[in-house]
Amino acid sequence: MQSPEGLAPLLQKEVKPMMKTNSELANKGIERILELSADAHIRRRGTIKGSPEFHNLTGAIAAYGRTLALLTGLQQWEELRGNERAA
Repeated sequence: MQSPEGLAPLLQKEVKPMMKTNSELANKGIERILELSADAHIRRRGTIKGSPEFHNLTGAIAAYGRTLALLTGLQQWEELRGNERAA
């Protein structure tokens, strides 16, 4: 068995939270949605206008836009709630 002095470096180690905060998760989600949207835009430029693939990509891009609006709205709401608590 180790003495308490031998455990000191282990006891002083900083503990990191297991779960990410809501804003961290939202930021990761926003980043990923932006990547997917950019990819869809690039792919759509290479398709024939009016083709089924063009329309599918247009729908995906619109869905990414709605998802971004939702996530950024949630972020703003969370910031406002945080500011109200701090006041």
